[in-house]
Amino acid sequence: MSRSQELRLIARVAQMYYSEGLKQAEISTRLHISQATISRLLKKAEQEHIVRITVVPPSGTYPDLEQALRERYGIAEVIVADCSEDREEAILAGIGDAAAHYLETTLGDGEVIGISSWSASLLRMVNSIHPLKRTRAERVVQILGGMGNPAVQVHATQLTIRLAQLTGGEPQLLPAQGVAGSTAARLVMLGDSYVRATMAHFRRVTIALVGIGALEPSVMLANSGNVFTADELHDLAARGAVGDICMRFYDRDGAPLGGALDERVIAMSLDELKAVPRVVGVAGGGRKVAAIRGALLGRHIGVLITDRFTAEKLA
Repeated sequence: MSRSQELRLIARVAQMYYSEGLKQAEISTRLHISQATISRLLKKAEQEHIVRITVVPPSGTYPDLEQALRERYGIAEVIVADCSEDREEAILAGIGDAAAHYLETTLGDGEVIGISSWSASLLRMVNSIHPLKRTRAERVVQILGGMGNPAVQVHATQLTIRLAQLTGGEPQLLPAQGVAGSTAARLVMLGDSYVRATMAHFRRVTIALVGIGALEPSVMLANSGNVFTADELHDLAARGAVGDICMRFYDRDGAPLGGALDERVIAMSLDELKAVPRVVGVAGGGRKVAAIRGALLGRHIGVLITDRFTAEKLA
């Protein structure tokens, strides 16, 4: 077969398949060519650039930006939510919806979900989730102490209990402060049987949903009382802290800082977090860029859900 005739046949098969919508078996019957040959010719149509497949991203999606972040940080998945404005309320709405959709579509039966407290992003996520009908989680475990100011403690409790209701899992609350007043006070709290029972489930978590905090605490966290003092935060900054996950601070490269302050925290540790098969970080906003970058560089999260403005700063 001459080169021109071969190309003509390739083009004819491609036309029938892509333009006329015929199946390979139908093309095989019409042209009296085996289906295996039809399949081979369709592959050659791409190789010869007779057929060029182009993905046109729908408005409000950012696949190129997501790919750039995946490649730069070596992360498994990045979801960039559309936002109308670069302000906190719009960002929370966007990433909350995106995180809710991600969990609804990827949660498997029998999973043990870990969720951190005092996160406005995760609260928005929970408020956006539709009740799951086809899958059921086994348990939802609170991985950061949720006791604090009674006026706002309902938010921390709601995160765990409401998510358990939506996913069909059993709620496992962590009845302790996120930050104890002293190391001795932390040891007393760890002696509580309910606290020990919840922390025993940390090693069973299959998906962890975490907020990413900047050095300056959010309004919700500050109001909870689960924060370090201004002097202690100044000390953390002097040691290079840029952000935290579950009140476990790390530097710009993601290296955990540890130290005496870390020994007052009642939460999953960064080492325990690394053992979780899937860790989903939900965060956005200009003030959190350094914290998110540190979490990515330190490999503390495997999935990032953020907004387009923050993603552009990270790329």
